[in-house]
Amino acid sequence: MFDVLVYLYETYYRPEACPDSEALVKKLSAVGFEAEEISKALGWLTDLAQATNEYSRSYPQQTAFSFGMRFYAPQEMDVLGTETVGFLQFLESAKVIDSLQREIIIERALAAADPQVSLDKIKVIVLMVLWSQGKEPDALIFDELFSDEEDAEARQLH
Repeated sequence: MFDVLVYLYETYYRPEACPDSEALVKKLSAVGFEAEEISKALGWLTDLAQATNEYSRSYPQQTAFSFGMRFYAPQEMDVLGTETVGFLQFLESAKVIDSLQREIIIERALAAADPQVSLDKIKVIVLMVLWSQGKEPDALIFDELFSDEEDAEARQLH
């Protein structure tokens, strides 16, 4: 599923640029993605749009950056892990995401149904949330979101 999401992010500048569902399924199949992965990814994106609308409607005052503190439930910590929570706190303190986007990211991570969501998958989720809202991170944050563990090790050696 995450490979399909990355492909969509890299191929279509904005969600509106995506073709309709039927044409998109054909294009993704032609590229080589399996039907099950395509279905999961498109369902996940549909649910992302619904979650975004629901959170925005339910918490309109939360669209500004919050100075409150977020406490994570044990079940959230089990799925996210401390590294991911730290990364989300970094993004929020750097004003890349706001508290509402953080909640959407957490909800979408839990919806991935993985026993533990890796930091690389969280980075994809962050990109997809921003992409779906028509927002693009600045170049430094973009590099951080697309870096992997090997890139991080190379940066630390210099």
